[in-house]
Amino acid sequence: MGDMANSSIEFHPKPQQQREAPHAGGFGCTLAELRALMELRGAEALQKVQEAYGDVSGLCRRLKTSPTEGLANNANDLEKRRQIYGQNFIPPKQPKTFLQLVWEALQDVTLIILEVAAIVSLGLSFYAPPGEESEACGNVSAGAEDEGEAEAGWIEGAAILLSVTCVVLVTAFNDWSKERQFRGLQSRIEQEQRFSVIRDGQLLQVPVAALVVGDIAQVKYGDLLPADGVLIQGNDLKIDESSLTGESDHVRKSADKDPMLLSGTHVMEGSGRMVVTAVGVNSQTGIIFTLLGAGGEEEEKKDKKGKQQDGAMESSQTKAKKQDGAVAMEMQPLKSAEGGEMEEREKKKASVPKKEKSVLQGKLTKLAVQIGKAGLVMSAITVIILVLYFVIETFVVDGRVWLAECTPVYVQYFVKFFIIGVTVLVVAVPEGLPLAVTISLAYSVKKMMRDNNLVRHLDACETMGNATAICSDKTGTLTTNRMTVVQSYLGDTHYKEVPAPSTLTPKILDLLVHAISINSAYTTKILPPEKEGGLPRQVGNKTECALLGFVLDLKRDFQPVREQIPEDKLYKVYTFNSVRKSMSTVIRMPDGGFRLFSKGASEILLKKCSNIINSFGELRGFRPRDRDDMVKKIIEPMACDGLRTICIAYRDFSAAQEPDWDNENEVVGNLTCIAVVGIEDPVRPEVPEAIRKCQRAGITVRMVTGDNINTARAIAAKCGIIQPGEDFLCLEGKEFNRRIRNEKGEIEQERLDKVWPKLRVLARSSPTDKHTLVKGIIDSSTGEQRQVVAVTGDGTNDGPALKKADVGFAMGIAGTDVAKEASDIILTDDNFSSIVKAVMWGRNVYDSISKFLQFQLTVNVVAVIVAFTGACITQDSPLKAVQMLWVNLIMDTFASLALATEPPTEALLLRKPYGRDKPLISRTMMKNILGHAVYQLTIIFTLLFVGELFFDIDSGRNAPLHSPPSEHYTIIFNTFVMMQLFNEINARKIHGERNVFHGIFSNPIFCTIVLGTFAIQIVIVQFGGKPFSCSPLSTEQWLWCLFVGVGELVWGQVIATIPTSQLKCLKEAGHGPGKDEMTDEELAEGEEEIDHAERELRRGQILWFRGLNRIQTQMEVVSTFKRSASFQGAVRRRSSVLSQLHDVTNLSTPTHVILSAANPTSAAGNPGGESIP
Repeated sequence: MGDMANSSIEFHPKPQQQREAPHAGGFGCTLAELRALMELRGAEALQKVQEAYGDVSGLCRRLKTSPTEGLANNANDLEKRRQIYGQNFIPPKQPKTFLQLVWEALQDVTLIILEVAAIVSLGLSFYAPPGEESEACGNVSAGAEDEGEAEAGWIEGAAILLSVTCVVLVTAFNDWSKERQFRGLQSRIEQEQRFSVIRDGQLLQVPVAALVVGDIAQVKYGDLLPADGVLIQGNDLKIDESSLTGESDHVRKSADKDPMLLSGTHVMEGSGRMVVTAVGVNSQTGIIFTLLGAGGEEEEKKDKKGKQQDGAMESSQTKAKKQDGAVAMEMQPLKSAEGGEMEEREKKKASVPKKEKSVLQGKLTKLAVQIGKAGLVMSAITVIILVLYFVIETFVVDGRVWLAECTPVYVQYFVKFFIIGVTVLVVAVPEGLPLAVTISLAYSVKKMMRDNNLVRHLDACETMGNATAICSDKTGTLTTNRMTVVQSYLGDTHYKEVPAPSTLTPKILDLLVHAISINSAYTTKILPPEKEGGLPRQVGNKTECALLGFVLDLKRDFQPVREQIPEDKLYKVYTFNSVRKSMSTVIRMPDGGFRLFSKGASEILLKKCSNIINSFGELRGFRPRDRDDMVKKIIEPMACDGLRTICIAYRDFSAAQEPDWDNENEVVGNLTCIAVVGIEDPVRPEVPEAIRKCQRAGITVRMVTGDNINTARAIAAKCGIIQPGEDFLCLEGKEFNRRIRNEKGEIEQERLDKVWPKLRVLARSSPTDKHTLVKGIIDSSTGEQRQVVAVTGDGTNDGPALKKADVGFAMGIAGTDVAKEASDIILTDDNFSSIVKAVMWGRNVYDSISKFLQFQLTVNVVAVIVAFTGACITQDSPLKAVQMLWVNLIMDTFASLALATEPPTEALLLRKPYGRDKPLISRTMMKNILGHAVYQLTIIFTLLFVGELFFDIDSGRNAPLHSPPSEHYTIIFNTFVMMQLFNEINARKIHGERNVFHGIFSNPIFCTIVLGTFAIQIVIVQFGGKPFSCSPLSTEQWLWCLFVGVGELVWGQVIATIPTSQLKCLKEAGHGPGKDEMTDEELAEGEEEIDHAERELRRGQILWFRGLNRIQTQMEVVSTFKRSASFQGAVRRRSSVLSQLHDVTNLSTPTHVILSAANPTSAAGNPGGESIP
């Protein structure tokens, strides 16, 4: 490659290119050229590169970059490239504006009913009927005139409208801040995603958005490619392109056969270097996004004008799909499906989210519906009773005749009854529930960030509280992932620490240094420590770092060896993957022969060795018997110390006998063993304590690892996953499979059910085993309730298990992009103890919602009964509509804020998980709700019927329409609110604890809200006047109200004394959806679970087109539109092609999108949008 770089001096561009150069700001390629190039594949692409640029290094020269040194890290140059070739970022969809959110909040049915009632009431209050003075209408309007306040009738309607406005604004504001938090989270996930590029010959990690055309990027196993590029040099590179093409087979890429790498695809094996040729909206994924959302806004305008061109079929709804803030293509990629019948199912499923509803949501939805129905019935009965009572009393008992001029007066009464009915409904329906859940989750997610949990899916944090099992990786999660070689077997000697270089034969030392330096990824290095006296920094694969560290400990250096044989001089590389469990590299020797270096799991590699080097550096035979000896004497003792054993070997081929390199089994065989090393990965100091907490909290921790069983068992014992004397199983992958499969090799659930309850360690496991185990535990029906499983993973191959689990944790530091993509929560510090924090937060969310429910339902029960009985006995609800709305506001919005932000305590980890079918409202909570309701109702009814005697004031009962507010009813309202405030403190504990003040000051939000509500209540009562139907109270009356409120706390203690077990009559409420209620869609979904790791991994971003050729047709269409003056003809010519777009209904993210015909003219005449060649 070096000589090509030098030839750049003689390179004379053709005249045509010179003409184009000015377009491209001095670069030898235009944007259009590069886009056209990236649409080609395989041989075709290779041919185009050779014709246009000579070869890939020619392309690099045109882009003014060096294949080995990369770009100069020069800000002006990088900026210029961004100007010409675009930035690597796909613009997000506009978030909803505040006004749109307000409009959505207004769609609430109860609010609409209230608005209508308020407007009718307003209208009637301005209408003064002529017959009002006549005696004929009876005492209907008497009493109002005395105060001269008949004109104030409009106040009630206006006040209702005002409070509705409040509710709407609060709801909209919450939605808006939720959306903002979510976007913040998304951009944070994006900023954290970095990619390795070479600039100025240095390997740097830059944010994905900072990549520019011409960058030389390092591609390795597990990467999600962030931009399009052309491969310069690759080792055994295999790519999963299913997200673009729908083909699930891995595509082998090489510089001389198929060098095209596309954004959005996953690297499944190997490594390499590519030159970036297209970024952002110009990359293949970006083009698809642009097409799907092509000029969304223009389209809308055109649709409004009604210019529907007949044959034009560019989808308009896909705008919606431009992904909830398609900011991150990686965030929630679309799902892909194959075949027609799947699409049919997709259509049905488009609205069904992929994972089943989270436990909490299921229970809440059910509960809310039940309460809503009850409220509706109560409010209907209230209205009917009020109307009947009025009609019978006025027309039957008093024997009046309905006079025409009295109609408005009567209608006014009916409106009043209607408003009372609606208020009963409003108070009955707990619309604060969704709000409480949102606040609680959003708050938790924000705080969990500080505990190193980056939550990608909101409901994951609450599901985590119900977790009953955690399947954890070993390396990096339970251990520190800072590996060092502590024992070795070299030249027939077992060294318990690093040997002195002088004790080793130079030949062995030399072979060992070469074998380690060359046969490891060149991106893996050991750098000097950042701080004086710190540990050296390990960059790249940690096992390889341990080996390189071993070379340094032997007082040798790996860098000179690598400089002598640079990466592009390596003849052939067999990269590590989970099937091979080894890595091999072939180099050419000076004499024309070849040497292969190999390293890998000792039990696998030793089987391929036929020789071993003795202490003099000579070969001696290595028979199966010697191997068994070695396993017993060297490998097992190392493994029992918790060490990972790696074998290092080599093999020489003479120039004459070059083997067939593709026949891997032939090549990597007949090896000579150089050494076996034992690598220690110490257990993280905080892990044993974290695991103890999990076990105390009723969560079983299982370790799933690729390590050998002795190592795994030793580490599991150090962590406390297995305790001496316990009855448990430690299995290897092979044995596990033997036990769970029948004769035909199929997995049987009942066999699995015999294994998993006792299984604690699964060693030498493949990704499929992990997936099988997780699926088996989740599908098992042996226990009394379904298990909720959390899984940690970092490798690409963990994708399927992470997706299948109820909660998938990916490692933020060691995790590959594919793993993060499939996960629900990212552990930013890769530490197991952060999972325990997640459990704590999850349980806290659950408890917060229960606290809120306990408080809310007490208010609901009391308010509904008071309004109902009051209305039936005194024809008027003691609590007026506006007062009810204020109570609704305290108990919904404020209480949800106050109770949903309680911080978690360690005590949460002392109980067992609730499980999927435990009701939301436990017996104890039911006891509290009914107990407090009894107290509040007794007080309120006493005040209602004998209060005027007690306080020596006028009775407020049977007051005529529009009469001024009475002190009597104000006292009732005030007492009611005071009782709610003190009951809010009671609601802080739901498990029958006595000390309700425990930790109250650790929650400033709670204190602020309680005091704030109290202050506003004083203002409402003293100065609320007519709108709030309040009359100012004296100090003595206030003290009585407070006294009754404080009584709530005392009464709470009384209730706590009653043992729940005695109250058998209490029912629980809010169970999770039962088995029989699974919808057909969910069942159908279950059948669709595809076991193949590949298909799942695909989380396929976008199977919109069955292959990229469709996109090309698309492109041609768009350009035809651009060129042709009348594009009608073109549309008809092309409509057959575009009709293929109709298969595009498999977009199953929660937004329901089915593509429909609409006009693509916007894409054509799209002045503001991106140009589409």
